[in-house]
Amino acid sequence: MQAGNAHYLKLEDLPTTVAVFPLTAALLLPGGRLPLNIFEPRYLQMVDDVLAGGRVIGMIQPRLDGAVRHDGEPELCQVGCLGRITSFAETGDGRYLVSLQGVARFRVLQEVAGHAPFRKCRIAPFGGDLDEASGTEEVDRKVLLKTFKAYLDANGLEADWDSVSRAENATLVNALSMMSPYGASEKQALLEAPDLKTRAETLVAITEMLLARNDDDAGTGLQ
Repeated sequence: MQAGNAHYLKLEDLPTTVAVFPLTAALLLPGGRLPLNIFEPRYLQMVDDVLAGGRVIGMIQPRLDGAVRHDGEPELCQVGCLGRITSFAETGDGRYLVSLQGVARFRVLQEVAGHAPFRKCRIAPFGGDLDEASGTEEVDRKVLLKTFKAYLDANGLEADWDSVSRAENATLVNALSMMSPYGASEKQALLEAPDLKTRAETLVAITEMLLARNDDDAGTGLQ
């Protein structure tokens, strides 16, 4: 897996302790790109610290049931995704605009106590995510594109089909998953899918359920 100028070839290339950025309904997947507008002071400091080190942040959602810790901070989901900062800009009004490129998913083992205002976790990265070609041939591309087109038609949207048709399966599945306008639970299901084939099937199933629910109003089906 390459992210910016860095190459992550084996499990040992990945950090085992990482600063985490809890953000509801934000989905980062391996190979995907996620823009972030950072303005909260503790996360500005997090970016400063990360830029001085390995440039890797752990994107993760707050726990879906809304559970909070004794200090009022949200409990975290168990699975997130490591992202490397590949672009960075200051706005002049105190904000940072950064872009993360997904590297590999991780499972939280333990939150690490410390003096920093942001949170850190000890993690177990998913080393299998570093193989970008794994499972790409098993994706039912035809069904995925058909469902995606039905969604666009139902919502009066358009897509650059030339770019879509040229995209490799992994890029296609992960990009569609990240751009999908679904909620936190659906995003977490897509993140935790064990492989690319299952992620594609999960995305199709979620989209088909939404289309079926809105079929009477939209007049669109998948027949």
